[in-house]
This record gives sequence, C-alpha cells and structure tokens, in this order.
Amino acid sequence: MKVVLFCGGLGMRLREYSEHIPKPMVPIGYRPILWHVMKYYAHYGHTDFVLCLGFGADVIKNYFLTYNECLSNDFVLSGGGKDLELLNSDIHDWRITFVDTGTTSNIGQRLKAVEKHVAGEEMFLANYADGLTDLPLDAQLADFQRCGKIASFACVRPNLSMHFVAAGADGVVQSITDVHQANLRINGGYFALRQSIFEHIKPGEELL
Repeated sequence: MKVVLFCGGLGMRLREYSEHIPKPMVPIGYRPILWHVMKYYAHYGHTDFVLCLGFGADVIKNYFLTYNECLSNDFVLSGGGKDLELLNSDIHDWRITFVDTGTTSNIGQRLKAVEKHVAGEEMFLANYADGLTDLPLDAQLADFQRCGKIASFACVRPNLSMHFVAAGADGVVQSITDVHQANLRINGGYFALRQSIFEHIKPGEELL
C-alpha cells in the first residue's frame, strides 16, 4: 500500500527550528522526523512512498540522495578506513517518489497533485509527516476496510496544557475545564483513504 507524505509546508508551529528547513526535516536524534515516520510505515510493510514536496524540497531531496546508512546500522570498517562493510540496511527496500506540489499549496491540493502516483491503489495511506505515533496501523486498516467509508484518520487527545472557559452573556465565568478532562480529540494526521477521495476534492479545497 502506497504512503503519501505531505512535507512541503512552511512549518509555522516549529518556526524556531524550521525557518530554513522543512518541518519534517527537524531532527529527532540523528534522523529527521520524516525518516522516523517512514520507518513506522516500513515496520508494517508499507515501503512505497510518495513525498509531496514544496518549501525546502531541495533539503529533502539532498538528504536521500546523500543518505548514509552507517548512521543507523552496524558496519565493519577495515583497510585503514578505506573498506566499509555494511551489516544491516534500513531503506534498501524503500521506493520513494519525489513530487513538487508547490510552496503554498494546501494539503488537499498537494494530495490532488499526486493523484496519478497512487492510481490503481484501492486504498492508500497519507500523513502530515510531522508527528510520531504508536498507533497499531494494522488495526486501523482492518477497521477502515470493514467500515467501507471513503476516509479514516486517527484522533488523539491534545498534548496541551490549557483550560476551557465558559462564560455567560454577562461575562461571568460559569465553568473552567482542564483540556485533559474535556471530551476533546484532535486530528492525529494518520490517514487511510480510498481512491474515491479524489472525487470530493474541489480546486483549492482542503483535505479537512
């Protein structure tokens, strides 16, 4: 199953880190967020990726064109540092399609721009490529297949510290609720989609 990754936005929520690089390239350890997201999907056997590029496209392209597997795998170095034997490989079975979808396009238009690259796929996966999860993907896909709907996405409790305040017309506070006590979920960014999703995306329209 193909995986569409939206990695062309300006990254306003991580501005201090991503003013010069796309948000998915912000590092976690010695690899960027994007790599960790791809590794998650690869763990479940999904290794055919379509990258929707935009802002910082050159950074993402160069990262993979100069990819060094030694950083995340065991290897043997001999011959005074001239001979290298890689003992493991982490992306040898990955297929990555790089598509420029514009620097100011919204998510819906980025998805529409790569429609031909997922043609023939009854279902495919999609992701904002800026957050990690321990979501059991097989269970999500099984539920999605059973429900027969056009789209599915993971909803999560917000990892925020804030309070919701309800006030009357006179401005008097009626209740204060901690976000963790409220029955509130936000879009987690992990999607499963059917081909028919493209019939519902109009020019300029967002995915959500």
